[in-house]
Amino acid sequence: MHIADGVLSVPVWTGCLAVTAAITGVSLRKMKAEDTPRIALMTSAFFIASLIHIPMGPTSVHLILNGLVGIILGPLAFVAILVGLILQAVLFKHGGITTIGANTVMMGLPAVGAYYLFRLHRLFKFRVSAGIFGALAGGVAVFLGAVILALLLVTTGSEFIVVAKLAVWAHLPVMVIEGLIAAFVVTFLKQVKPEMLGA
Repeated sequence: MHIADGVLSVPVWTGCLAVTAAITGVSLRKMKAEDTPRIALMTSAFFIASLIHIPMGPTSVHLILNGLVGIILGPLAFVAILVGLILQAVLFKHGGITTIGANTVMMGLPAVGAYYLFRLHRLFKFRVSAGIFGALAGGVAVFLGAVILALLLVTTGSEFIVVAKLAVWAHLPVMVIEGLIAAFVVTFLKQVKPEMLGA
């Protein structure tokens, strides 16, 4: 789901860079020293999960784990994803330097959204298990990321419409897989370390 350099128009990638800078600034003001180990752990998980790409036509898919990162880190997920994307772009040429802002918006905003979706479980004391909300948050984060990817591509030019549609369809299986992963991790953490789910 990475967007490479040269794909997006200048107004789109500069606009995304400005949005990323603003959200990162707000997130860093909320960050405390004790948050660092959790951020480092989830940045590592995000970094490694995104390295294995499966080609699908003109695009490729990979695990993202942005929903799980959001569930565990809350609004700080945006910072973790930004750091992971910078490392991927610099070390492995995944994505691009000019598109770091766009890629962070595409994966970071759904991660924060997944956190608030997961919080509904505690907020309204639903009787269904936390694992179900974890699955919803994990799956929805991938879907929203794919939708944002499609919007960024279409905003750049109408020639990307076919690729944008294909990108959304290609990520539907990833959405299901990540929902299952998030459900498993949330259920496990609920039993052994529930404080990790209280970002």
